Amino acid sequence: QVQLVESGGGSVQAGGSLRLSCAASGRTFSSHAMGWFRQAPGKEREFVARISSFGNTYSADSVKGRFTISRDNAKNTMYLQMNSLKPEDTAVYYCCQRNGDYGGWDYWGQGTQVTVSS
Repeated sequence: QVQLVESGGGSVQAGGSLRLSCAASGRTFSSHAMGWFRQAPGKEREFVARISSFGNTYSADSVKGRFTISRDNAKNTMYLQMNSLKPEDTAVYYCCQRNGDYGGWDYWGQGTQVTVSS
């Protein structure tokens, strides 16, 4: 059974940085794309960034140049380095895993709260 566990969330002032981690278990980590989504209060869940099984990355325009997604296949872990944080980045951040590189996002973590104060 696949498990995804996020960590690294917290409270930070605008302009600060946080690094989220997502530890995966249950199937061959290196064979699957990984991604981050977020959901702010009263808003729909939105895409943040994804990384393919071979390391190609893609990020939402709202975070380009500030957030960096990466993965360490030896540690079965994905990361999201978040710099220059803004109050509008406040949300619950969810880690997810794709079925291969082109399937659906079929596994999700429990989420970690990120709060950015002005």
